[in-house]
Amino acid sequence: MGATEEVRAPGGTGGAGWRLGDALRRVEDPPLLTGAARYVDDLAEPGALEAVFVRAPLAHGRVLRVEAGAAAAMPGVAAVLTAADLGLPPLGAGGAPAAMARPVLAADTVRFLGEPVAVVLAATRAQAADAAEAVLVDYQPLPALTDPLAACEPGAPLLFPGHGSNLARQRRWPEPSTALQGAEVVVRARFVNQRLAPVPMEPSGAMAAPDGDGVTLWAPCQAPFSVRKAVAGALGLPEARVRVIVPTVGGGFGARIPTYPEQVAVAALARRLGRPVRYRDGRSESMLAMTHGRAQVQDVELAATGDGRLLGLRARLLGDGGAYPGESTDLPSLTRLMASGPYRIPRIEVASQTVATNTTPVAAYRGAGRPEATAMLERAMDLLAAELGLDPAELRRRNLIPAGAFPYTTPTKARYDSGDYPAALERVLRAAGYERLRAEQAERRRRGDPRQLGVGLSVYVEITGWDDEHGAVAVAADGTVTVTSGASPQGQGHETAWAQLVAATLGVDPAAVRTVHSDTGLLPRGQGTWGSRSLQVAGSAVLEAAELVLAKARALAAHLLEAPAEDVAVFPGEGLGVAGAPSTALPWAELAAAAGDPTRRPAGMEPGLAAASDFRLTDSTYPFGAHLAVCEVDVETGKARLLRYVAVDDAGRILNPLLAEGQVLGGIAQGVAQALFEEVRYDAEGNCLTGNLASYAVPSAADLPAFESLRTQTPTPRNPLGAKGIGEAGAIGATPAVQNAVVDALAPLGVRHVDLPLTPERVWRAIRAARPAG
Repeated sequence: MGATEEVRAPGGTGGAGWRLGDALRRVEDPPLLTGAARYVDDLAEPGALEAVFVRAPLAHGRVLRVEAGAAAAMPGVAAVLTAADLGLPPLGAGGAPAAMARPVLAADTVRFLGEPVAVVLAATRAQAADAAEAVLVDYQPLPALTDPLAACEPGAPLLFPGHGSNLARQRRWPEPSTALQGAEVVVRARFVNQRLAPVPMEPSGAMAAPDGDGVTLWAPCQAPFSVRKAVAGALGLPEARVRVIVPTVGGGFGARIPTYPEQVAVAALARRLGRPVRYRDGRSESMLAMTHGRAQVQDVELAATGDGRLLGLRARLLGDGGAYPGESTDLPSLTRLMASGPYRIPRIEVASQTVATNTTPVAAYRGAGRPEATAMLERAMDLLAAELGLDPAELRRRNLIPAGAFPYTTPTKARYDSGDYPAALERVLRAAGYERLRAEQAERRRRGDPRQLGVGLSVYVEITGWDDEHGAVAVAADGTVTVTSGASPQGQGHETAWAQLVAATLGVDPAAVRTVHSDTGLLPRGQGTWGSRSLQVAGSAVLEAAELVLAKARALAAHLLEAPAEDVAVFPGEGLGVAGAPSTALPWAELAAAAGDPTRRPAGMEPGLAAASDFRLTDSTYPFGAHLAVCEVDVETGKARLLRYVAVDDAGRILNPLLAEGQVLGGIAQGVAQALFEEVRYDAEGNCLTGNLASYAVPSAADLPAFESLRTQTPTPRNPLGAKGIGEAGAIGATPAVQNAVVDALAPLGVRHVDLPLTPERVWRAIRAARPAG
C-alpha cells in the first residue's frame, strides 16, 4: 500500500528543517559536545549520601548471616541495611509466576552473581565502598545452573523450589503438527542467539531526595512513568507522591526500560533518612546488574518443495530468562509473531519456553525478540538454498511477499501494513554489485586463496509502535513554542524531530521550539521510548496538537484580518496572513498576545494558543529492508573480517534523513558486534567470564568499515505521518547478514553453520571439524 520512493541518505545536513524530510542537524548535540549536559553522576544535592551495594560473590547460595557491625563503625558510614531492614515487597514478576518475583535485596537466597544483598550509606563513595568490603555475608553455596537446556532437564537444581520447576512460561505446538506436510525438502538446525550485555556508555545509577511526604528520583531510564508506578507501589505511596526525572542518558538500548531494585532502594532510603541518596555503579557492576539481552536457543525446521517454494516452518524456542525471568517471558512471543519474516510461509508452528537460570536477568535489548526471529529465519533460508543448490538471492526472490499483497496477515497473526520487499532486495543487490561479488568469490575459490570471500543476505521485516502517547504544543507570548511529550529519549533526536514537526506545521523557526520531556512532575502521562515507537506515536501526537493550535490560530487570524478562515495561510518565518499577501502576516507573538486578550479574540474562543493530543495507533507498523554483508575469512586462522556492508531500509515516510541515518548506522554496528564479537559467558559455577570491557569484546570504529545506507519509503496508513520505526532496524538486519557471509565463505570447506559470535577460535574449530579425518 502506498508508493515506494527510492532515496539515498544525504551526506550533508541540508535544509532548514522547515519542511518534513529536511536534513535538520540535531539540536541536542551542543550540550553533549560542550560538556553542559547533566547525567546522574553530575547531579549535586547538598548532604547527599552515597550508596554502595554489597553484591553476591556467587551465583547461587543461601544467605545464612549478614554481619555489618564492623562496616557500620567505619568512618563516614551512616547506615548498613539488609532486606530485613528495608522491609520492601518484591518487584513485580512480569509474565513469570509470582514465585519468581525479584526482591529489592536478596533475603534468604541469592540467585545470580552480583545480586544485591545489602546496601551501605556513607558520606563519600570511597567510604561506602570500603565499608561494603567489610560487610561479612555467610553463604551456603547451592548448585549453579547457567545452561537453559540443562534447566529443562528432570532433576535440575531449582531456583525457586516452591514453584516446583525452572519453567517461567511456555507455549506448546498445536497437535497434531501439520507444518511440514507435503515437504519435498526439510532443513533442520539448532541456532544459538547468544546472551549479550547492552553496555551503554553510562553505567547504572540513580539519586533520590525526600520531597515533602513523597520522593523525587533522578534515574537514567526509558519509561519514567513506569518507574514511578513501580517505585510508588514498592514504597506504598500514591503515584502522585513520586516524581521521576530523567536527566541526560548515556544510552538505553532497552536495558533502561525495567525498574531496577537499586532505584527502589535509594528512593526508600532517601525517605527513611530524610536526605538525598545516590548510587553509581562501576562498569563491572553494570555488566552484572544491568539486564542482558537475546539468550535464545532455537531448533528450527523449514520445509519446501523441490523448486524452493516454502511450505512450512516449525520451531522450538528456549529463552534464558536469567535469575528473575520477568520481562524476558514476552520475548519468545515476539520471535514467534515475526517468524514468517518477509516470506509467504503457509504454515508456521512455534513452541516456546522461558526458564530461570543462575545468571543476570534477561530483558529487552535493541529489537527485543525480533532480531532473534530474523536470525533464525535468514540462517534457515541459507541452509535451504544450499540444500536445493539455489543462489540465496534467488530463493528469497521466489518466496518474498509481493508488493500487491498488502495489507497481509501471516499465519502468526502479524498484520503487515505496507511494503515492497522484492524492491528492497533488488536494490541492495544492485548497489552491492552482487554478480561481481559472486564472480570474485568464484575466482578466490578456484585458486584456493587462503582468504575466502563470503556474501551474506538478510531480508527482514519487524514490528514497531505500540500503545498511545501524549503530546502538547503551546505558543508563548514571545512567539516561542513549547512541545510537551511523553516520549523519553536517550539520544534518538526527539527534540530535533519535534522542532521539525512544529516548524513544518506552524511555519516557525525550529530554533524557536523547545521540548519538555522525561519528568513526571511536568507531564500528565507518558509511555516512554522503546520499541521504535517514538516518531509514529509520540510524533503523531505532537503533529495533531500542532494542527489543533494552527486551526485555532487560523480562526484567530481570520478574525483579526477580517478574512475567511480558509483564506488564511502559513508564511514560514512570518506568521499567518491572507494567502497571496505576505504583508498581511501576523507574527506568532502577536497571535499569542491576541489569544490572551478577551477584547481581541473572537467571542467564545478559549484563551491561549495551546492544544494537547493523545494519539493511539490502531495497529503496529512493519518496517522492512534488505542487508548485504561481504566478509573475508582467513581459513588458516579463522579470522573473519567485514569488508563491506550495504543496507536498504524502509521505515515509511522519513521525517529527517540525518536522524534516520544515525539510527540505522548505530543499529548496524550493534548487529555486526553480535555477529563477530560480543557474548556474555559464564562458567559452570555461574562466574561471569566477560564482566568487563577487557573481556567483553565491544568493537571500536577501527573494527568496522563504512556502511552504505540506502532507503526506500513506503508510507504506512496507520498514522498521519506515514512513519514506521527505524531505531532497531540495523540491529535486526545486520547479525544474520554477517553470519551468512562468514558461513558462505566457508561453504567450500564443508562448513554448514557456525554459531554466534563468529570469533576466530569458533570459526577455526568449525573448519577443523569439517575437514575429512586423516
